[in-house]
Amino acid sequence: MHVKGMDPPSYIMLNNMGLLRARASKALALLENCRLCPRSCGVDRIQGELGFCRTGRHAKVASFGAHFGEESPLVGTGGSGTIFFSSCNLLCSFCQNSDISHQRQGDEVNARELAGMMLDLQNRGCHNINFVTPSHVVPQILEALSLACETGLHIPLVYNTGGYDATETIRLLDSVFDIYMPDLKFWEEEPAKTFCTAPDYREVACAACKEMHAQVGNLSIDENGIAIKGLLVRHLVMPGYLAGTDQVMRFLAQEISTNTYVNIMDQYRPCYNAKDDSRINRRITPAEYKEAVEAARTAGIHRLDSRMSFFFKMP
Repeated sequence: MHVKGMDPPSYIMLNNMGLLRARASKALALLENCRLCPRSCGVDRIQGELGFCRTGRHAKVASFGAHFGEESPLVGTGGSGTIFFSSCNLLCSFCQNSDISHQRQGDEVNARELAGMMLDLQNRGCHNINFVTPSHVVPQILEALSLACETGLHIPLVYNTGGYDATETIRLLDSVFDIYMPDLKFWEEEPAKTFCTAPDYREVACAACKEMHAQVGNLSIDENGIAIKGLLVRHLVMPGYLAGTDQVMRFLAQEISTNTYVNIMDQYRPCYNAKDDSRINRRITPAEYKEAVEAARTAGIHRLDSRMSFFFKMP
């Protein structure tokens, strides 16, 4: 869906009304008995107690910068302004960024420092601020965003998540995030439990995806090919069809929209502890990737990211 022009991101109006700071305060209070994500650890992160994500009062950032490897509508000419948060609320056994997620490499940052990163990325000419793995640090993002707004932040925000998000937390982000980019990793309970310790992944991720779409709708792209607002879904093709691609695509077509923008990703490779399970200790085949693309088309999904696999040329 292409649109002309660009209205200011909705978080600016929220800030002008004094509601963004209030939203941040509400989210920060949730850290005292943390149930921000479906893990519902109940720890007091304000006091430094650590739950599944092993993150306390302050977020840790592994790196930030202009990224040109994201989906086409996010990258444009200036890149996507990515901020990579340390740790994760999924901790997949095959994680390709295990140094950041499992080993938690990175530095703690306060709200002012995080706001400064956002503004720096905007000043570099990035088209958006892309928060990578934000599920466990939503309060810290909101706290920093309020400060960044006061200093002139005005580009769209991207919520780049593994999909394991509590619907209640996503509702806190209504009118804050312009673009939601969740993964839909697994359909069946067994692989989600085995590889992510999240047997309820499908239920949680589908509910979160519905809420995200209700807030922002289908992905809108301006006349320059840059995403303005909407939902963009990622799906990583797994060896042996373990991701349940057929069912994921049918869900998107039937319960979200056939106009959902989808990136069917081919870059799975056995990382971290993938060697411990023979089912995922290999890369996918061209046939597996092609079948995934055909599953999307059969379901009625037709907006596929143009940077699709070298395995498969779009007609």
